[in-house]
Amino acid sequence: MKFRSFSGIARVVVAASALVFIASSALAEGAPKVKFATTAGDFVVEVYPDKAPATVDNFLQYVKDKHYNGTIFHRVIDNFMVQGGGYDANYAEKKTRAPVVHEGREALAKGGPRNVVGTLAMARTQDPNSASAQFFINVKDNGFLDPSVSAPGYTVFGKVVSGMETIQAMKTTPTGSGGPFRTDVPKTPILINSATLLK
Repeated sequence: MKFRSFSGIARVVVAASALVFIASSALAEGAPKVKFATTAGDFVVEVYPDKAPATVDNFLQYVKDKHYNGTIFHRVIDNFMVQGGGYDANYAEKKTRAPVVHEGREALAKGGPRNVVGTLAMARTQDPNSASAQFFINVKDNGFLDPSVSAPGYTVFGKVVSGMETIQAMKTTPTGSGGPFRTDVPKTPILINSATLLK
């Protein structure tokens, strides 16, 4: 009798675990994805509105507005990150909407990703609430960029899910000065031809 009860409980636990796994898989499959077509190759990112809703809405609106089309990766640092989304091929800064509220700590508290290889985060100034359109992709584990009790860190809101080889190629491109920037600008411009919402 006790064995049968335990067996019944075990079946319930197994069934519940299976439902959690299915739900998690469904959430991952349902995450919005954006394809970037660049002169260095293509890559796809997925973003997490359940972790950083305001940040994701902001990013996807820029995608829908075709803001990223024709922009460059203007800051590339091997063993750190690649950054783009703010300047056109002539180094003219593109007009943006008002900054988005910083969600770094909240995203991390909800189980969002940290600043590790392949993750997507918002670029900003020293003001945590200054992020607008520019983003960066980590090309190494950059734990010092994570939010903490003493520092707001940077809001991670997605990750590269295919085409990471494109990012790896970007990070080693020769750099120098360009436009208003003294360093870290690819000598051969890396242009975003298009950023397209896949779903």
